[in-house]
Parts: sequence; structure tokens; C-alpha cells
Amino acid sequence: MMTTYYAFCFFLIGSILGSFYNVVGYRLPKGESLLYPSSHCTNCNHKLMPWELVPIFSFIFLRGKCSKCKQKISFFYPLFEATSGLLFMFSFLIFGFSYELLICLTFVSLILIITISDYNYMIISDEVLIFFAILLSIEIFLIYGYKVFLYRLLSALIAGVVMFLIKKLGDFLFKKESMGGGDIKLLAIIGLTLGWPLALISIFFAAVIGLPVAFIICLRNNNHILPFGPFLGMSAILILLSKIDINQVLDFFTIIK
Repeated sequence: MMTTYYAFCFFLIGSILGSFYNVVGYRLPKGESLLYPSSHCTNCNHKLMPWELVPIFSFIFLRGKCSKCKQKISFFYPLFEATSGLLFMFSFLIFGFSYELLICLTFVSLILIITISDYNYMIISDEVLIFFAILLSIEIFLIYGYKVFLYRLLSALIAGVVMFLIKKLGDFLFKKESMGGGDIKLLAIIGLTLGWPLALISIFFAAVIGLPVAFIICLRNNNHILPFGPFLGMSAILILLSKIDINQVLDFFTIIK
């Protein structure tokens, strides 16, 4: 009974933070303040009242329209808030009240923010990456000790170098920039969080997840530009929440062989 209660609380916290992360992802790449102007309708600039800011429920109550100009509100907002809530809830259900939960929620928060910015602007802000890299480093050092921390730093370096080499190969093959610097830094943070073997595996998972989406985009228009960060982050979250161990992966390939 208490587990259900706590899971619901984490869903609420996640949906509330998701609403804030959405603002961060939209405004930070444009150099805008996170506090001013306050949340408003993008069509009529109506300042949203507190009852219009309740994640998910406000959208339902307003029937998906601005209370003043009746302009339709994008369904993306409640969808993103619900996704954030679910990720927080599943993080709790999988890790419980543990130190690992803290690391998981920190990492999930990073991915939620960069998903917004990369999807909308093809930008992964250095400010966001540096902030969460420092925060995750502190958490890993305090929770696991300096030996694991040093290994994770090495993992971050290895993951970043591998991603850099993949970028250079892609640039050579496609005769244009195939990947942004933000993706390289993001994989370094994934290496810091998961260790370098699982970070490299996340690249493969990201490609598998992103391939159908890329195919659909290619059919609809001639713009073949696709942000890779959200898929990379999504695959890393799946690995983190599934508690995959590198030995399990090696055993799987041994069985196939």
C-alpha cells in the first residue's frame, strides 16, 4: 500500500519537474531567463494563473485550449509531463529509496532537458551538461567512493573518445557534419553514469530506436537532419532502469554464438 502511495508521489514530483524541465529546454538554448517572463500563452501572451499550471490536469480542465484566446495547446506538454512522471515513478519502483535512485533521477532529469533542446533547436547546452556532470560526479564519489569514481571518469573519457571517432567517420562518409559536439559530451556523461561498456552499447540501442523514426522523416520530407541526443538518452535510461550488467550482455552474445 505504501509503495503505491510513494510511487504516486514520485509521479507527481516527476510531472511537476517535467513542466519545469520543459521550460529549461526551451529557454536556455535561446539565452532566455528561466524565471521571466512567467509562463504564458504563446499566442496571446496571457499570463497563466496557478490553476492553469497544474501538470496534465490543467490541460484536461482547459480542454486543451487557452482560457483567454481559445488557441489550442500542444498535446506535447501534457505528454512530456506524463512521461517525466512515469520515469520518476518507475525509477522509484525499480531502485526504491536508495542511493542509486538519486543517481537515476539526476540522470533522467538531464535526459529530459536535453531532449527538449535537441529536438527543438538541435542544441545540447553546455551549461546543462556541465551542471549535471558535476552533480553526477559528486553523487558517484560520495556513494561509491574514489575508486569507482576514478573508473567512471575513465569511462567518460573512453566513451567521449569513441563517440568523437564515430563522428569523424560519419563526417568522412557523408561529407558533412554527421554529429554535434553535444552528442559526444552526452555520451561521456553516459559513460560516467553507466561505465564505458554500457555507454558504448547505448549507441547501438539508440541507432536501433532512431532508425524507424529516421525512415519516417525521410519519407515525409527531404530534411534528413535528426537529433541523436534524445535517442541516445532514451537508450541509456532503458539500460539504467533495466539494471543491465555488462556480464549479462556478454553472456547473451556467447549464447548466440
